[in-house]
Amino acid sequence: MTGAKSAAEWLASVAPDPEACRWEWERGPLGVALLPAGRAWDVLILPGGLGYPTLDVLTRILDRPGPVLVDFGDDRMGFFVPPGTAANWLGTGIRTAGAGTWIVVPHPGHSSGTVRWLIPPDGTGTLTDPALLELAMHEAAAGGF
Repeated sequence: MTGAKSAAEWLASVAPDPEACRWEWERGPLGVALLPAGRAWDVLILPGGLGYPTLDVLTRILDRPGPVLVDFGDDRMGFFVPPGTAANWLGTGIRTAGAGTWIVVPHPGHSSGTVRWLIPPDGTGTLTDPALLELAMHEAAAGGF
């Protein structure tokens, strides 16, 4: 099984209809699917100006952070974190997607016109530890990157 295939299966596993999710990726005009957050992951959404330096810090301290999405305007960056993180997040200026919310997700092997993977999922369920993400955000905000 290829990494992209197992990553796609991992992502689609949270969809109410995994077949419809795969159809949207393969045949939908935008090449994206709406997937529910809060099942296998939550997403912390940082402004791009903080997200990129935060990702720089994370990639210095981790071999591989969890999946990271970015919109094509580079305005927002979504870090995939364990489920439940969004409900407990207190950081100012950070949006969250958790239980009861949906996110736009491209196929892990492709880009779309609206969102792309900076770090695609690897299919193993690797997520970014929220405590490490918070520390990386503080270091990035302090200019220590």
